[in-house]
Amino acid sequence: MRFNRMINVVGVHTAGERNDVIVGGVLDVPGKTLFEKMTYLQDQGDDLRRTLLYEPRGTVAQCINLVLPACHPEADVGFVIMESEYYVPMSGSNTICTVTALLETGMIPMQEPVTRLTLEAPGGLVAVEAQCANGKCTSVRFSNVPCFVFALDRKIEVPGIGELVVDVAYGGMIYVIVDAQALGYKIQRSEAAELVEVGERIKAAAAEQIPAVHPEEPGIHTINQTLFAGPVEHTERGKTARNAVIVSPGRIDRSPCGTGTSARLAVMHAKGQIAVGEPFIHHSILGTEYVGQITETLSVGPYQGVRPTIAGQAWITGFHQYVVDPSDPFPTGYTLSDVWKKDLG
Repeated sequence: MRFNRMINVVGVHTAGERNDVIVGGVLDVPGKTLFEKMTYLQDQGDDLRRTLLYEPRGTVAQCINLVLPACHPEADVGFVIMESEYYVPMSGSNTICTVTALLETGMIPMQEPVTRLTLEAPGGLVAVEAQCANGKCTSVRFSNVPCFVFALDRKIEVPGIGELVVDVAYGGMIYVIVDAQALGYKIQRSEAAELVEVGERIKAAAAEQIPAVHPEEPGIHTINQTLFAGPVEHTERGKTARNAVIVSPGRIDRSPCGTGTSARLAVMHAKGQIAVGEPFIHHSILGTEYVGQITETLSVGPYQGVRPTIAGQAWITGFHQYVVDPSDPFPTGYTLSDVWKKDLG
């Protein structure tokens, strides 16, 4: 039987968040850097993302990663991260899933007890240490791109809510961080729908009132995620807190969110709430966890920043071969506002 397209995908989740990995069906993408490759896909090749993430093949509660040859000489492999509505320069959960898929399928040789490799994300190089045993990744720890704070304790006006005090930081994506407790939230499953609705309103207001442009890559700009931060508690393992990240067009990240954790660490360090080398256990709305730690301080243009590491685990859930039949009425999928919150096409 003839198909217009056939794409091989490894199904993976980390801490409950589904981040599948394309391992076959796409040879390469034009561009001299991974950021250029991401931009090409966004502007000229978005049918790939739509085909796999939009219904009937995909769902709103997932992301997908495209494994590509690296452009940077220090990188072993590159990857482009595709979310429901847009492309992002970096994602921690997608990094953990991509590394797990590459090692557990043998695309990159696994070395036990530790495999070291370097990924090239559109946002920069990401050094990885994967703990491995009996052919499985038991933990993936990555050193994130430099992270920094755009604004601390900034007041914004949110329609229907009023004045809020927020922080804005870059952790691989640009986040507006809001105190969940101040809004009456405990970050429980029963609050999920309301957190999404409120979080999207906060994001829209913050993006308008607090412009944010990465000083070294102007193509990275504008607040695109809201993080509800729960109170920090002290435990024998270190400081810990719950959080919920709202992903457009309107859902909660099921994982503790790697770039969100990184952005929160940048804010905590700027406020003197956490030291270099101090562990921070970040919990998701499901209770799953990532462990973050700041390894160094650095400068990003005019901003003082940090480099965090994030550790978590992923699990392969299946192997999929997606096809596009020539007679299929939805070759690049569709969305409906019942679950996608808006019609994206």
